[in-house]
Amino acid sequence: MCGIAGFIDKSKVSGQQELAKMTAVLAHRGPDGKGLVVLDDLPASVGLGHRRLSIIDLHETGSQPMFFGDWSIVFNGEIYNYGEIKSSLEKIGRVFKSHSDTEVILQSFDEWGLKAVDLFIGMFAFVIVNHKRQKAWFFRDRPGVKPFYYYSEGKLMLFASELKAFHEHPGFKKEIDQRAVAQFMQFGYIKAPMTIFKNAFKLKPGHYIEFNISTFQFKEHPYWRAVDYYNQPKMTISDADAISETEKLMQSAVEYRMVADVPVGVFLSGGYDSSTVAALLQHNRTEKLKTFSIGFNEAGFDEAPFAKKVAAYLGTDHTEYYCTSDDARNLIPEIPEHWDEPFADPSSIPTMLVSKLAREKVTVALSADAGDELFGGYSKYTYILNGAKRNSVIPKQLRHAAADFLGRIDPGKIPYFNKTYNFQTRYYKGIELLKAEGVMDGLSSVAKFFSDTEIDSLVNGSGHSIEFFGNMPFIDEQYEDDLSNLLYSDYQTYMVDDILTKVDRATMSVSLEGREPLLDHRLLEWSARLPSDLKIRNGEKKYILKEICHKYLPKEMMARPKMGFGIPIVNWFDSEISGYVRQFLNETYVRKQGIFNVVAVNKIVSRYLKNKRENVFKLWNLIMFQVWYERWMK
Repeated sequence: MCGIAGFIDKSKVSGQQELAKMTAVLAHRGPDGKGLVVLDDLPASVGLGHRRLSIIDLHETGSQPMFFGDWSIVFNGEIYNYGEIKSSLEKIGRVFKSHSDTEVILQSFDEWGLKAVDLFIGMFAFVIVNHKRQKAWFFRDRPGVKPFYYYSEGKLMLFASELKAFHEHPGFKKEIDQRAVAQFMQFGYIKAPMTIFKNAFKLKPGHYIEFNISTFQFKEHPYWRAVDYYNQPKMTISDADAISETEKLMQSAVEYRMVADVPVGVFLSGGYDSSTVAALLQHNRTEKLKTFSIGFNEAGFDEAPFAKKVAAYLGTDHTEYYCTSDDARNLIPEIPEHWDEPFADPSSIPTMLVSKLAREKVTVALSADAGDELFGGYSKYTYILNGAKRNSVIPKQLRHAAADFLGRIDPGKIPYFNKTYNFQTRYYKGIELLKAEGVMDGLSSVAKFFSDTEIDSLVNGSGHSIEFFGNMPFIDEQYEDDLSNLLYSDYQTYMVDDILTKVDRATMSVSLEGREPLLDHRLLEWSARLPSDLKIRNGEKKYILKEICHKYLPKEMMARPKMGFGIPIVNWFDSEISGYVRQFLNETYVRKQGIFNVVAVNKIVSRYLKNKRENVFKLWNLIMFQVWYERWMK
């Protein structure tokens, strides 16, 4: 795991100084070494910068940028099966100077060209240059574990692992895209390919950019698409065979992610996903696996006792830490520093804390994300599926008439319910779900913190957020079913730009490499073709994963409601929210800023102050935007 940054500058103005500054701000991603080179044998100046976190081949032979023949590369990530690919190359006569996976990438491209990437099992973002062909290619791994940003304006192309590197180049213009503001406020994150800035983009997962340095033209291409595996007939397979084959794939995935020359641990929540990963690893191992968990003193949020029971049963070397409100308050100012575009997932705070805890003992930590997106674990799935089933038997005209009637009622005036948690938001989401035409409408409605109408009135000049699923290829009608549509859509959106962004920035904030075994692309390719009733069966979510887990852990130990990884925002941040409201959401600040409608902001603040259990996440999104703005736009 590392950080990369660089440029392709047609004017040849950019040089070593700009590259050094861009790379220096990524030191937290790679404290063990740095490398800089400006290539001068091409029609444009090409800067390749690298910060190294030593994981595989700790010697200088693994340093970057790395060169071989006509090729140069800067690479962030890990190729877990590099040993097998290296052996194949050695059999055809190739000789290696290092034990690093970076050299394996270079020699693979030299031997097989762009098709080499099809062989890689891993997480990666890299820029590889061919001097003879005068071309560069930018690659991002299939599920999008590793980030890759680029900025294109005129004769300048910038690229980096994090947006903050762009601020160090004088050619970068930090102009806010109001459409991205609208999308952030509505969903709590900004979906690829957009970023908060105009002319800056995220490279989409499973895609690469081919850049012609001579003509300064580039084009993005897919090399792997999750939808292609959903666009296949579902397998006819017995439960026993499906469970057995899924378990084998998971075992392979977790073992690959133990490949390292440094200590490795596991984040353990005590839920099914992380417990299964820990169980598969500890099984048949004599050395105790290091596991880490975060606890809370507030009821309803604390998973630490469950994690402790699982760790004791498996016999891991377990460490836990109880997060306090003071811990969380102290981390709020760090959020915009590490998430250098607006990001509102509050679980970023405990993720930073568990990363810090793990870094005291290990350099690599496995996280068990994507179990919900692969096997149907979120409660929202059954909620949406049940809503779609209900809507299918109620005439559209009647549903819309009922929704219009309910929309004219002020939820704040409904006795009893108006005092319950976040009732106004849940009320309007229920109306949206009543109008939903299919599960995709339902998923969009459930995911929104603000309705389309609210966004139009809140964000100045946004023209409303762009269609959330608009640039995604959809599953063909002949292969789709409602659950597959939900899983595929979350895999392409929420998982990538919320969950994986959260884990990457939190782990990298303390120079910890985060690895994601359930995001092994082979698991998606397999699970996409499994019948949906192996994922949710008779209301039982993640059926197949649970069956695997119960081979290693008692069912009675695991049977508990899903909690997620949230934090008690209302309890912890009451005084802090009031302070941020006074500082960043006062009428003078908002009016001068010009991004939000003052009247709409005042309404949100007023409703929160009248009833602190209302609108908390809407206000949280506003505050997270403002603290980001204060750090990066002032």
